[in-house]
Amino acid sequence: MASNDSGNGKDPWKRDGGGPDDLDQIVQEWQRRFSKIFGGGRGSGDSGGYALIIMIVVAWGITGFYRVDESERGVVQRFGAYVETSLPGLRWHMPYPIETVDVVNIEEVNDYNFSTEMLTADEQYVFIDIVVQYRRTDPVKYSFEVENPEITLNDVTESALRGVVGTSTMESLIGERRQEIPSRTMAELQETLDSYDTGLSVTSINLNVVDYPRSVQEAVDDTQKARNDRDFYKLEGITYANDIIPRARGAAQRVLQDAEAYRDRIIANAEGESARFVALLKEYHKAPRVTRDRLYIEAIEDVYARSNKVIIDAKGTGNLLYLPIDKLMQRADRSGGDSSQSVLAESASTVNDRSTDGTRSRRTRK
Repeated sequence: MASNDSGNGKDPWKRDGGGPDDLDQIVQEWQRRFSKIFGGGRGSGDSGGYALIIMIVVAWGITGFYRVDESERGVVQRFGAYVETSLPGLRWHMPYPIETVDVVNIEEVNDYNFSTEMLTADEQYVFIDIVVQYRRTDPVKYSFEVENPEITLNDVTESALRGVVGTSTMESLIGERRQEIPSRTMAELQETLDSYDTGLSVTSINLNVVDYPRSVQEAVDDTQKARNDRDFYKLEGITYANDIIPRARGAAQRVLQDAEAYRDRIIANAEGESARFVALLKEYHKAPRVTRDRLYIEAIEDVYARSNKVIIDAKGTGNLLYLPIDKLMQRADRSGGDSSQSVLAESASTVNDRSTDGTRSRRTRK
């Protein structure tokens, strides 16, 4: 079979219409078309094609110019691989798709708001709202190491915040340790970002809200009120204890001192009585009769001194004027101890004056 015979009677190097496909003719046809577009004649087909190619190449090369501001850095990539970091100014790189440039602002401070609800160490539910401020300090790491640094920042912030809140009690977070939340969260957050090579630097963390969630705020208010009442009653009890205990101790000390004084007095009286009895015994051995009479008289005087009876010694017969001496003595006691003797003396003198038979009356009272 001949070289131009395909086995079906047709030449494989010819079109169906019978004419051969000439590549030079096709190129010349396209050159003529471009020449017509740009105003060229038929005789300048070759030069018009070259000019078009040159213009396309120039336009493609112009797309490689870019500008980097003072606060920015350009990360140049060639076929996706890092080449260099361009400094501020007008720069040029090989146009796309050979090279690309990511311009990163390394001075701008960006704000990122994060809020969540989480459990504390004492299993309390807390709502926290913070604002994270950060900068893209390393443009190369920011462009290559992490696929999406902002999403990574969100995840790492939540992890660091949970590490701080999960190891603290609710009371400490709302109270004395509230100001420690930003600093501790910032330290853990920056450490994690550095380990991931994100190229981000956290400048500050501002704490907006640390409180109970709104859904449980009413129950929290009741709990706080109960806690305040507990503290009030506890303080009131301490105040009462501080008042009653010293007084009770003082009363106990006073009773103890009274008992000691009573003991000393009883002992002293007993010792005095025993000493008096010993002295009296000595006198009795010297003069028994005189001692007995003196003891009898002293005993009678003591008995009469504590008695309300009045004895009148009257001899002979005659009329005796009766006086309500018991009444007089009660009146004398009410008027005073000093005037009692004068009242009784006046009554005795009246009795003596009114004795009709010269009878001598005597009143004895001590």
